Amino acid sequence: MLLPQTYVVTLIVMIFGMLCLGSWANTFKMGGRWRFELYYFDFALGALVAAMLLAFTVGSTGFDGFSFTDDLMQAGKRQWFYAFLAGMIFNLANMLLTAAISVAGMAVAFPIGIGSAVVVGSLLSLLLGHESSPMFLLAGCVAILFAIVADGIAYSSLGVLRHEALARAGKAKSTRRPSSLKAIVLALVSGLFMGSFAPLIQNSMEGDLALGPYSISALFAMGVFFSSIAFNIFFINLPVEGEPVEMRDFFRARPKKHLLGWSGGALWAAGSTAILVAASAPAHANLGQPLTYQLTQAFAVIATLWGLLAWKEFSGSDGKVRFLSMVMVVLYVAGLVLISLAQVYVRPA
Repeated sequence: MLLPQTYVVTLIVMIFGMLCLGSWANTFKMGGRWRFELYYFDFALGALVAAMLLAFTVGSTGFDGFSFTDDLMQAGKRQWFYAFLAGMIFNLANMLLTAAISVAGMAVAFPIGIGSAVVVGSLLSLLLGHESSPMFLLAGCVAILFAIVADGIAYSSLGVLRHEALARAGKAKSTRRPSSLKAIVLALVSGLFMGSFAPLIQNSMEGDLALGPYSISALFAMGVFFSSIAFNIFFINLPVEGEPVEMRDFFRARPKKHLLGWSGGALWAAGSTAILVAASAPAHANLGQPLTYQLTQAFAVIATLWGLLAWKEFSGSDGKVRFLSMVMVVLYVAGLVLISLAQVYVRPA
């Protein structure tokens, strides 16, 4: 399998992965009113195809002659199961995240969803006894929690501002102020699941029967694809917004809609594979835990900036909302830095 052999190449691969993970949701936004339930069928297929293509190409080349299939055969079946189950748990989280994007946009879903996932994952690692500085870890979690609160307040205030503008124009359908609770709850529940699958990935990469990064990515994508069929039955019949979806709408859609979904899944698979590959680089080319962590988790900042700057999701806001959105980004980045420093300043035994 092909792995980066220099520090610079590892850094490039990691940054590429971060940009892909922070950008895949743009394909959903580009679909306009295309329902996320229908989008997700194509997303899951695109993710599986891309992960398998990477596994059978760059995952099966290199000077060592060790291919993707060789890696699968030498690994333990328990490691297979860990990677597949991690994909299923992640997929439920990602579907809830996509649902939150459909309701509130990327600038709300990603900071709250991925931010809560970072907090859950950090606290879980602390409970499992991983070596880290509790002081830096907890400080980082507090900073991200404040970022989540700032984002939630900004989104709620923006909803009120937009409703008042419609009321003044005589276009408001109701005098009741809109609630921001649905999107926030969807993102928070997504984060709870998103922050819990990392130990399974870690287990699949450890021991004499460990899986390599391309194998993990392929099995993970299989978990995403097959669980999408089951999970989407629930979302189609009990939608988070609007009427139940008709499956015939999926088959009647223009090719552009399907292409967007496939592209989104392929971007996500390329990004997640790149992150795994960079994290598996040999010692002389490894970025180290702090920088690896920062770049791995910074994709949420990229997605937030897409939502704020490219899609103008907070348009019509006032000074308060703009200030809170800037505070949210600063606190989120600060939280990531503090949590990454927890891997450096470990209290001696």
